[in-house]
Amino acid sequence: MLPENYADIQSALTEEHSLADAAEAHGTLSGSLCSVSDYRFEDWLGDILPEGKARPPSAALLRELYRSTAEALFAPDMGFDLLLPADDQSIIERAAALGLWCQGFLYGLGLGVLRDTSRMPDELSEIVEDITEIGRAAVDTDQSEESNEAAYAELVEFLRVSVQVVFEELAPLRESSAAPLLPGASFH
Repeated sequence: MLPENYADIQSALTEEHSLADAAEAHGTLSGSLCSVSDYRFEDWLGDILPEGKARPPSAALLRELYRSTAEALFAPDMGFDLLLPADDQSIIERAAALGLWCQGFLYGLGLGVLRDTSRMPDELSEIVEDITEIGRAAVDTDQSEESNEAAYAELVEFLRVSVQVVFEELAPLRESSAAPLLPGASFH
């Protein structure tokens, strides 16, 4: 579980004139951690902020998001979670954020070992295709709110597990591309 609040991260990114909203920025971070060996905090800021750096209050909050995300991916307890708007926000807002998260994740994957998709393990092709499709999903206005909520919850859980699978499956490629970021390493 992420200790950060979506609204707080969104506010920090807005203050820093981010190129991405909170969901997309977290998707970029997650995809990059899956595919880029030794993806640093500064690398992430360079991907999401116009100047590539943040002022101290925002930097501290973003650094904590980076750290908690990296630790969750490396942890054996499958504790990774997506940074998305709170459940009290409208389903339309949450679905839009989910789409942006997917776009950010795919962008992050493309920054690393998946630039050359011929190196992608076969079992990941389907996951990447599914994430691409989820990125295009929208609320079905012909369905009940309960049905849309259930579909949203299923997609979030699918993505949460899929990211962990992608992270594990790409470990050999990350390790062969450069020095890996090890679980005991400090997340700067």
